[in-house]
Amino acid sequence: MALKKQSIRSTQKIYLNKDQNPSGKEEIIILSESWTEREEVLFRKILQQGGSVNIQGNHFRVVKEEKQFRLREY
Repeated sequence: MALKKQSIRSTQKIYLNKDQNPSGKEEIIILSESWTEREEVLFRKILQQGGSVNIQGNHFRVVKEEKQFRLREY
């Protein structure tokens, strides 16, 4: 079972094979079609936490944007 577009949020930047520009959702989804269930579960954990992982010879680095809280002015 492959990833879906909803799995990858807009607050997550995914870099493939140490590239300087983030990869698109479609590219990641196409790669995920050949993953095993264990590899998919591992990638989903990396999506939640951020970090890097090697899956089937591809290096993925996930960078999560931090939430910005609004400060009230008194």
